Amino acid sequence: MEQAIALFNAQPAWAQTVIALVALVLVALLVNFLLKKVILRLAAPFLDTRSQTADKAAFRLATVAPLLVIANGIEHVPNLPEELWLLIQNVAEATIVLSIAMAISKALDYVEEVYRRRPDAHMRPIKGYVQVLKIAVYCGAVILGISALIEQSPLLLLSGLGAMAAVLLLVFKDTILSLVASVQLTSNDMLRVGDWIEMPSMHADGDVIDIALHTVKVQNFDKTITTIPTYKLIAESYRNWRGMSEAGGRRIKRALMLDQNSVRFLSDKEVDTLRGFRLLKDYLADKDKELAEWNARELAGDSNPVNARRITNVGTFRAYVIAYLRAHPELTDKGFTLLVRQLAPTPQGLPLEIYCFTNTTNWVEYERIQADVFDHLIAILPEFGLRLFQEPSGMDVRDARSSVGVT
Repeated sequence: MEQAIALFNAQPAWAQTVIALVALVLVALLVNFLLKKVILRLAAPFLDTRSQTADKAAFRLATVAPLLVIANGIEHVPNLPEELWLLIQNVAEATIVLSIAMAISKALDYVEEVYRRRPDAHMRPIKGYVQVLKIAVYCGAVILGISALIEQSPLLLLSGLGAMAAVLLLVFKDTILSLVASVQLTSNDMLRVGDWIEMPSMHADGDVIDIALHTVKVQNFDKTITTIPTYKLIAESYRNWRGMSEAGGRRIKRALMLDQNSVRFLSDKEVDTLRGFRLLKDYLADKDKELAEWNARELAGDSNPVNARRITNVGTFRAYVIAYLRAHPELTDKGFTLLVRQLAPTPQGLPLEIYCFTNTTNWVEYERIQADVFDHLIAILPEFGLRLFQEPSGMDVRDARSSVGVT
């Protein structure tokens, strides 16, 4: 050892500096190798095997050790100008601060990842809060890093932030708005990952796949991704279909436009024919009794049929639709509204609105059930002497001209 020291001292000044620098770098590399390739690998089985985030946090933290070797060893390199070793030391210390900040950031990612494994995590995501903590960590790292570079107290930098408050408010305006919005969304349970939302102003119609501090990502049904600023979900209105999903039923609300010229009273023969409809037996029996009692009471001695109450085809069809909907195995009225009503007549006909709920919220099944219901109702309309209203087309004009012998 003494011979090595004597040999080192016998070298020229520049050679001593180079040898010491090389030795310092080799020691730092050795420490780095031992920590990352040996100790961390030995500790790997004790870390969370389901995540690589914890490994990355430990890897970032392990970087501090070789930097400490350089920061503390550089001043012992002989013949090195003081300005140079101070610069290297300050840069190493600033890098240590950055490495610690990055390790803390990865640790926060791991905390958020572990939280997401909870079955109720989608109801109250913490990603926004984690991002706020990251911003605070990096802001602190920047202040400490600059302090290390300029060799000044961090309090000196903090004292100057008061004058920059207005500038910082402008720079972090979106962050502050998003933080407030994120807190409101989470605390009021207004939005969860997996919710189907509809926001026409942002062209969003699909499932929420991510809730972050600044943005909420929505995967539309055409598989495109819409990114919505978080504060927009507080400032503007949107529709959340979660209530429909949790209720277990999805609404059908659609009207048949009946040709008002086809609305009329039913003849006795037509009523007898309709008695063959299983769904109308009870209705017609009750209606016959009701009308017979009313006519006998109110029209005593009056034989003019104009003054009598009679059954209409549209009223009978409405009763049939109600009975059909109640008997449909894929529709439900348990806790849901089921009705068939007439809306105000329009130039396009008499709207007969069907209002009911399917017993599933699956989109594909919902559309199939809705189509089956209206396929049947449209097809059975002529049995009641009713017609749907439809705007005249070229085919209608041609048929009309042919019927009167015009070519």
